[in-house]
Amino acid sequence: MDLNSTIENMPQEMYLRLKCAAETGKWPEGTVVDTAQRDTALQLIMAYQARHLNSDEMLTIGSDGHIVNKNKRQLKAQFSSAAKDELITPSVKPDIAHFTDL
Repeated sequence: MDLNSTIENMPQEMYLRLKCAAETGKWPEGTVVDTAQRDTALQLIMAYQARHLNSDEMLTIGSDGHIVNKNKRQLKAQFSSAAKDELITPSVKPDIAHFTDL
């Protein structure tokens, strides 16, 4: 099976399992990941992210397989437009400790 068909047919649960293994060095059940497995997991999660996820992170892999690097101006524009899209409402009065017996 080639990489493209593997990525196309990979369920999200498998992606999350591989991501956990690459990030922590252990499989979710606690077994240690060896170097070859970690390298393969990294390749698979990068390919999966490029194909299936639309990431807002500063440094990511694009759908064409190239690294997408956003500069500070692009990030500010992205986050300011996202903030305008979401209506930010003040939360209910927070619980504050009141000390009346001082």
